[in-house]
Amino acid sequence: MTSLPDDSLLDDQARLGEADTDGLLRAAAMAGAQVRATTEAAADSGLDRLRGVRPRAIVLMTRPGLGPAVSRLLAELLLPACPVPLVITDQVPPWVGALDVVIAHTDDPGDVLLAEDVDRAGRRGAGVVLTAPPEGPVAAAAARHAVLITPRLGVRPGFGFPKAYTSGLLALSALDLLRFDSDLLADELDREAERCHPVHESFVNPAKTLALRLAEHAPLLWGLDHVATAVGRHAVQVLGTHTDLVCDVVGYPQASSRTALHRAAVRASSERDIFADPDDFAGPTAAPPRVVLLAVRAQPHDPVRRQAYETLPNADLIAPAEEITADEPTRAAVLALRFELAALYLGLAAGTTGGSGRYAPATA
Repeated sequence: MTSLPDDSLLDDQARLGEADTDGLLRAAAMAGAQVRATTEAAADSGLDRLRGVRPRAIVLMTRPGLGPAVSRLLAELLLPACPVPLVITDQVPPWVGALDVVIAHTDDPGDVLLAEDVDRAGRRGAGVVLTAPPEGPVAAAAARHAVLITPRLGVRPGFGFPKAYTSGLLALSALDLLRFDSDLLADELDREAERCHPVHESFVNPAKTLALRLAEHAPLLWGLDHVATAVGRHAVQVLGTHTDLVCDVVGYPQASSRTALHRAAVRASSERDIFADPDDFAGPTAAPPRVVLLAVRAQPHDPVRRQAYETLPNADLIAPAEEITADEPTRAAVLALRFELAALYLGLAAGTTGGSGRYAPATA
């Protein structure tokens, strides 16, 4: 069974501060500052050398940690209109050459496999944009062949989503494949951190509200668009880092094909079952489902969204487009930060969070 949270802790400032001995909430709230620091570092890193380049292919790396969610999110922001092929992989393909661009992130300075990939791609003339710690084998490989972005603002391992995400956005922007406003991104992340600040009580704090909705449930994070589903993958990462909740993330069309799970979700979110015994939804050790529909793209008349609303009328919905006026990359980042802060609040209340842990040495 999942650890039971102490809900009262979230609105008790003294106890919450005592529980957060490592300052994890503050680390997450520095997302806007990470964006600014990364933008400054990128300007000094030589990223401009990519301007005017039309690559044969973009390779998005998925090394352990934040890499898979960041790469998938960048890909979905580019699709379906991207004019060049996109490859999402955990290792550089053998065909990479001088006409290709590789984008990667790692918190692990000793990732030997990534260091070898960066070195090989660089020797073949590929453009490589890497966000990584400034020391270790990865940085050494990047120093010879890559644009290495090492922001001046230090962050704990596992808290660098804004850094990795901003680096990828800047690289794609330099290649003229995607447009975004880095100042707006940083400002909106600051505003989200303020809305979710520990001083705000649960009923007005979006992250605390989300944490309480997810507590003692199995979250079903079902995307109403591809970008939102990609953000859901980051939500699963942070929930798995700071809580022991078991989550599902998938696009709603795929979720509706999982008949047994979808049927349980419909029961759980229907008005007629609002007073039902949670044990009716699963076995004796399973948590009842909680459907959270995610939407980043502003598509109010989209048939997928309409179907989800009709089938799950009482499901939770998080749609940043209904809260802020911003571009898609910014709305996606705001949604990601809300889940990160919610995961921290829930982990602190349940006693399961302790940061992102330490990386084991990479092995061949």
